[in-house]
Parts: sequence; C-alpha cells; structure tokens
Amino acid sequence: MGQVLRFDYDGLIQETRVHSSVYTDQRVLDDEMDQIFRKGWVFVCHASEIPGSGDYVRRQLGRDPVFAIRATDGTVSVIENRCAHRGNIICVEEKGTRKALVCQYHGWAYDTKGTLIDVPHPEGFKADFTCSSLKRMPKVEEYRGFIFGSFNDDVPPLSEHLGRASELIDRAVEMSPTQELDLSGGWVKHLVGCNWKMMPENDTDGYHVSFVHPSFAEAIRSNYDSAVLESEEDTKSESKAWGGGHTELYFAPAYDRELEWFGCKEDRYPAYTKAMKAAYGDKLGGEKLVEGPPHAVIFPNLFLGEMNIVMFQPVSVTECLHLHTPMMLGGVDTEVNSRIVRQSEGAMGPTGFLLADDSVIAERTQNALEGNGGWLDLARGMHREFVDDNGITTSHLTDETPNREFWRHYKSVMLAE
Repeated sequence: MGQVLRFDYDGLIQETRVHSSVYTDQRVLDDEMDQIFRKGWVFVCHASEIPGSGDYVRRQLGRDPVFAIRATDGTVSVIENRCAHRGNIICVEEKGTRKALVCQYHGWAYDTKGTLIDVPHPEGFKADFTCSSLKRMPKVEEYRGFIFGSFNDDVPPLSEHLGRASELIDRAVEMSPTQELDLSGGWVKHLVGCNWKMMPENDTDGYHVSFVHPSFAEAIRSNYDSAVLESEEDTKSESKAWGGGHTELYFAPAYDRELEWFGCKEDRYPAYTKAMKAAYGDKLGGEKLVEGPPHAVIFPNLFLGEMNIVMFQPVSVTECLHLHTPMMLGGVDTEVNSRIVRQSEGAMGPTGFLLADDSVIAERTQNALEGNGGWLDLARGMHREFVDDNGITTSHLTDETPNREFWRHYKSVMLAE
C-alpha cells in the first residue's frame, strides 16, 4: 500500500515556480518530519564535538530529541533522548561527558550505547533488560568527521545521499593542512520567524546579496565584493547545482591570489600557507589557498558557510532555528583560528552583518506569504545554465540554479515511496 501524503507536491512544486503554501501549510511540515527528517539522512554533529569516550552532544532532528555519544570502543551512536521507562529526557545539558546515562526521574541507568544496565529497587522490575534499551538511530555514518544519521533502516548509503557533493566536504576539510576540523567552539542559536526551507534557499542565493548586504561589502573586503560591486557582465563567481538537493555559490573564479577569501593579503599568515604547501605540495596547496572553502548547502540541514558550519532546525511552520559555529582548523597557529572566530562573529553573531539582514528578509517574506499567497518565480537564468568541466550544472552567480535544484530534489523526496 502506498504512502498517504497530505499535500499536492506534484502540482504545487514546478520547475520554474513553487506555490507559497509550501512555506505556510501545516500539512507540509507534517510530511517533512517523516519524509525528510526520519526517512532520509540528516547532519547530526561533527566528530570533534565528541572526541573522547562518553562525550555527547544534544540535537533536535525534526521532532525527535536525540544525542550523539561516543562509546568506550570509540563508536558513535545517535540515541533518542527519551527514557525507555516513562519518556523523560536523559541528557539535559547541551553537551557533556557521561560514564553512564542516568534518568533523573526514576534513576534508570544505561551504558554509552543505550543498553539498560541498572534499575533502582529491582524487585519491582521483572522484564528483560535487553528489551528496555534506549532507541538508537539504526543508521549512523561518518564522512571526514561529519556524522549523519537516519531513522530509516532501508535508507541508501550515505555515499549515495552525498553523491558528488562529498567533494564540497572535502574542500572544507582540506582547508586544514592536517585535514582536521575543530567544531568545539560552541553553537550560536538564532530563532528566525520563517519556514526552515527559506534558510538553505537563501544561503545559496546569489541574487539578493547586492540588495540585502550592501553595507557589508562597502565596509569589509570579502568574497561578496564581486556580487555587490561589479556589474552583471563582470561577475565571475558562479552558482552551482550538484544534484541531490546540494547547492553552492562558487566564489573562487573571482579570486586572484592566495587568502583573498580570508580578507587579507597572502603574506598575512606565512606559517599557514607554508603548512598547506608542505601538506599538499606547492601547486595543489597554492590552489587550495586561492580557491578557499565552500559556500554550499548539503541537503537538508547542513550549510558549509565558508569558515562556519551551520545547521537548520524546523521549529514550526513559521519558525526555525539557525545554529552556527566557527569552523576552526587543525594544524594551524592560534592567530588563524582567532581570525576565523572573529569573522564568524562579524558575519553571523548577534550583532553581525549577514545573518541579521537575512533573518529580517526571511521574516518579511514569511509574513507576506500568509493568507492566500501565490506563486513564487524560480526561472531566473534557466536559459544560460551549462554543465561545467566537472559535470556540475553551473550558471551566473545571480541565477536561481541552486533554488531550482533544491526544489527539484525536495519534490522527489516528498513524493518517494
């Protein structure tokens, strides 16, 4: 028997337009919680957040509270954060270290893989301990430190979900000469008054930059200069659709020298550039220092925001959480990571330039779409898309190639059996 969907995705998501109700209808969110956040792969955490035995971090995946924890044998489990007895939250703090997981309601204790190991006043408990374990995500896979999970036993391998977009994660990881990232800086949370899908859409939308963020480009030298300060004909940066809902704004064609993406001269951090060329060779190391990190969305909830890592978390039809942390690098001097943290604060912090602007625009859009709403156009640049030398669909930075890719894949996921 086929699935029962609550919404006409086939009719209201088209190649060059989507209907506003996909952002405002409760039935859509209900379907997404199942089709996307339970049946598919979602980003959970990074290995650097749970480096040692018993280390854990809390997360919210769709409607399910979970925590990722490293067991004594080094493996990582993603476990539903509900006691098997009466459903109380097990891990209350956002992160920590536990030798055992003990529920504060009735004292049931579990090991770091969620197996029940002790019950207070055991004479009143005659059931099999093995039948009262915490529920674990059946599928957990890691790619270069990025840990993904799925509640679906039959989900295809993570490699299939990522597809060619694994190269985007490679580019992020390989900004470190030791190929190590450090996401232990803590997550900043912003509650935004918009549907969650507006955030990944916006993060690889190159059309809005000159209108929403002009003050940023005027005040600070950055990779957004080409989008704001150059004409359409002179813009070299590109938009890309990697397939599978994964999208990118590719700024590298606008860079002429090493560390331009970092907003500084190429001789500012000589130890970093020397380490990169020692690790990858002069030619490849130099290319990485020119190209810089990715600005890309990994469907559905991960954004590789250059030197930031971002998660998107639905809260309701009209609210979502935007969580970000600086992407610090292994094998570099302290000054490099300090600059990464400062830039993260400047772009996405509470008084930063970019996220504040984007949040206001998203909330205005959400308000405008309430009521009868209507159709939203996604046709920009469709006539000038091309397939690049690497086989990736590419177009002008301001074209809606990434938006079309997001919705094309979203529709396939929502209609899948």
